[in-house]
Amino acid sequence: MTTPRTTALLFARAAAAAAGAALLAGCSAGPASAAPSTTTSPATTSAATGSASGGTGNRLDAAAERADASLVRRLFTQVFPAPSSAAAVRTAGRIVAPDAVFHGGESGPAGLLAAFRADHGRIAGAHAVVKHLAADGDLVAVHWQLTADVHDERQGEAAVDLFRVSGGRVVEHWSLAQPVATGKPASGNTNTMFSDLYQAPAAQRHPSERQEERNRRFAVSAYDTLFRDHDVSVLDRDFDPGYLQHNPVAPNGTAALKKLFGGGTGFPAQESVVSLSDGDLVWTFSRPVGASADSPFLAADLFRVDGGLIREHWDVVPPAAG
Repeated sequence: MTTPRTTALLFARAAAAAAGAALLAGCSAGPASAAPSTTTSPATTSAATGSASGGTGNRLDAAAERADASLVRRLFTQVFPAPSSAAAVRTAGRIVAPDAVFHGGESGPAGLLAAFRADHGRIAGAHAVVKHLAADGDLVAVHWQLTADVHDERQGEAAVDLFRVSGGRVVEHWSLAQPVATGKPASGNTNTMFSDLYQAPAAQRHPSERQEERNRRFAVSAYDTLFRDHDVSVLDRDFDPGYLQHNPVAPNGTAALKKLFGGGTGFPAQESVVSLSDGDLVWTFSRPVGASADSPFLAADLFRVDGGLIREHWDVVPPAAG
């Protein structure tokens, strides 16, 4: 929302890290919004506060999380469709705090409205189609498609926006985005960047708050083991061998990742600095190890966790700053 929508995909991300900068898949634009200042040790995170993973709210308060999720969803359903209208301006003023920090954009409700207007300016007849939404602690994350055709998942832009909510109002915001890949991918992967393909057993689709927290720690550990420590053995322990991949550059399954990380290329380490878990999805927001606290996010990744394994993956990867 607050930056131009940009592109770089999973293999591009790894190649970019090796080069120390983002490798763009055919287009360029601005960086992702700056990441919040957080620590990066999920193993010591308290479920009650979540402070070690970017959140400060109570991760076990389901009622508060539902209220925060509803609040943020209204931005997409009531403000986005006509951001210049008087009704949208009023609603944004009620939901967004006057001094809310919009990383990479203007503060307060004006920052949100300007970002939505820019979206409409880039895509005529734009719609915001929310694909996944998570609330955990004081954070709400939204995976959405910016598109002129709500029935076509192969056009427009893919975005993940992250909001911090306090006292019933949005007080902070970050965004990442990239154009939706078009054409026939060389990987042969025809999954869209948004679809839900894995079918979990009905009894496991709505885990408890405590199970969500266990899933979050599990997925963050798996992410850091692979992308920070470059330990490919985690793919055999924590990933379904046939896991479903929604990054069109990579095929389904773990074989491609094994080949990538086992190929001898020295990729600079990156790690999760903010994470959420809601339902069976875990969201991670990463940056290079050693990056400053106000550095842009490198990527947003979503993992579906079921039965102690990562079963499905989506991501949004903007180019690095510079």
